[in-house]
Amino acid sequence: MPPVHILDYVAGNVRSLCNAIEKLGFTISWIKEPKDIDNAEYLILPGVGHFGHCMTQFASSGYLEAIRKHVDSSKPFMGICVGLQALFEGSEENADVEGLGFLPGRLSRFDSSDKSVPHIGWNSAAISQAILSSRGCLYGLKNDSKYYYVHSYAVPYEAGVLEQQGWTVATASYGTETFVGAIARGNVFATQFHPEKSGIAGLRVIKAFLEGRQWALPNNPIQSAMSQGLTRRVIACLDVRANDQGDLVVTKGDQYDVRERGETSKGGNVRNLGKPVEMAQRYYEQGADEITFLNITSFRNCPLADLPMLEVLRRTSENVFVPLTVGGGIRDSVDANGKMVPALDVATLYFKSGADKISIGSEAVLIAEQYMRDGKKPTGTTAIETISAAYGNQAVIVSIDPKRVYVRSPQETRHHTIRTKYSGPEGQVYCWYQCTIKGGREGRDLDVTELATSVEALGAGEILLNCIDKDGSNSGFDLELIDDLKKRVSIPIIASSGAGNPTHFEQVFKFTSTDAALGAGMVRSLKTLLPTRC
Repeated sequence: MPPVHILDYVAGNVRSLCNAIEKLGFTISWIKEPKDIDNAEYLILPGVGHFGHCMTQFASSGYLEAIRKHVDSSKPFMGICVGLQALFEGSEENADVEGLGFLPGRLSRFDSSDKSVPHIGWNSAAISQAILSSRGCLYGLKNDSKYYYVHSYAVPYEAGVLEQQGWTVATASYGTETFVGAIARGNVFATQFHPEKSGIAGLRVIKAFLEGRQWALPNNPIQSAMSQGLTRRVIACLDVRANDQGDLVVTKGDQYDVRERGETSKGGNVRNLGKPVEMAQRYYEQGADEITFLNITSFRNCPLADLPMLEVLRRTSENVFVPLTVGGGIRDSVDANGKMVPALDVATLYFKSGADKISIGSEAVLIAEQYMRDGKKPTGTTAIETISAAYGNQAVIVSIDPKRVYVRSPQETRHHTIRTKYSGPEGQVYCWYQCTIKGGREGRDLDVTELATSVEALGAGEILLNCIDKDGSNSGFDLELIDDLKKRVSIPIIASSGAGNPTHFEQVFKFTSTDAALGAGMVRSLKTLLPTRC
């Protein structure tokens, strides 16, 4: 087989795509300049982020005509996410920038009045039963499989419009909106979802494309079109730090204290649940929808080029094909030579090493405080703004670490309060949630609602909602906090802190509209929660 050519234009995490292709036994060649496309047999155009930014990058680098020439030459072409979007006429995301125009239609933003935006998680890519019965699976797509999507803009599906031009369309639904999940015609195949992040089902799709197997009979000739819609995610979390011997371990906190209870005030050894790469592999094999690494305090001051988490990501992404998030220490930094390194450059190191998303914690609190002091005027220079502008808001998670502050009445505080079923130490039935920094050690005069609405306005794409009061309790998620904040932001929320068994996940999905739930130290329990997605 000839090498698979990939056009990398700093489009987020392409390492996972490379690892997936190599895992399937193919080799990779990088497109470094437009003339390289002339030598490409198989060309893949990956992408995440802003439509206008990506198309502008193509144009300024001279790639547009080379891509058109490749497609017109009938040689195999695959677009992923923005790579699909680029094939259409344009996008509402930036009306001044035109797409390649191979397909009619323009992208529009999902309606956030009835659902979270971005659309993040596992959804369908289903073709009609008539096509399935007569021709079989399209590039290994199965109607009873789920694939990983992460985007705010999509091509609305209008029955028959694309089909009249010879395109086969696989659709997905989000809320009441049906959109194009994948399209194919002749040598062109493109997916809105990320096959390299869709586990076994996604690897099957990539393999079918590279082997030229556009159509194949399904294993089950009467394969049903399963109910389309977004599946709420179960995310495995690994808190990673160096122990007292200097080895990287996965640990677990008890109200953010990761040491075993000891006789001294400092406690005992750091809790050791296992090695990060090995545990991530186990979570993936158990069926986790995503995996999150949180770098907790112990090695944040290392030289940037030697950050231990970079190697953890590199090794994990070689065999784990679901989204990877990394958090901890992503801020403007100073390297060993005294040179200032912007947060965007730090994030880029993580993306190039295998991360799909980054999580910002304490730094986000400080950013939100300044944003509010400035009259809620964005500067365009904060870590949240610069990273989301370059990689898309779906790549930026803000991790919030709040704790309850009880009051007797809402009038006692300027902060947003809730009436709680769990009274305070003096019988108080109201509380507000105070945001903290430095691993929960320092409280700030900022509540959860203020922080969440501020970071959403600045470009964050998800909220990781922890709760210090619940951390390590194994008593279940703080349903009151989750339910209240879901009503105040339109971006997805990941519930965290307090999970001790599968019932707690069932409860948070039943009694709140959270988009995802995160747990740590639950490898065996996760198996009972997670469906097979292949």
